Amino acid sequence: MPKSTFYNLKNEKKQVLIEAAKKEFSRVSLYEASISNILKSAGIPRGSFYQYFEDKEDAFFYLLNEHANERHEQFLSNLRKLNGDVFEAVTAIFIHTLERSHTEGQNNFIKNVLMNMNYKIETAFTKFLSREELDKRYEEVNALVDFNSLNISGHQQLYHLLQILSAVTFHNLVHSVSNELSIEEAVSKYRFEVSMLKAGLSKSSL
Repeated sequence: MPKSTFYNLKNEKKQVLIEAAKKEFSRVSLYEASISNILKSAGIPRGSFYQYFEDKEDAFFYLLNEHANERHEQFLSNLRKLNGDVFEAVTAIFIHTLERSHTEGQNNFIKNVLMNMNYKIETAFTKFLSREELDKRYEEVNALVDFNSLNISGHQQLYHLLQILSAVTFHNLVHSVSNELSIEEAVSKYRFEVSMLKAGLSKSSL
């Protein structure tokens, strides 16, 4: 996590540093990224960087956590707009994230994240559907979800449904970017897999 001095920065200076870090992590992976390039873009001395972050990994995961927080807010907003339809709410996030990965410029941060994945990065990327985040806003999420359209009940089963959707969403994002699928191809494949989940994959025994 960033140090308190980072949060105490004036918003303008904070944004300059954030954009400089995003620019570098959009250019290369975390492990290839250079603090020197971030310093040059932000126009700050090396000592200042370490007043704000422990190291480049700290800066990277700050950006990734901010992305996850955005996605959680988007998830709640989608539930409101889509009458509590969990499947469509997550599908809208998939499409939005995919579109961002296709955008040129600094939004290539998302594409670089997807192309250089490990377990720690995946956990941070999908944090918005984690038990921790859902527990924080349990009442709000439960009130928004249309349970009448689902063959589940309660917070526990909802959590596991979202974990399954998160895994399908994440896999499809990585697959789409790695194989350079068009947005249309990627969305078609994703919707097909989600439709299979909605329909169920096992015949009911009589």
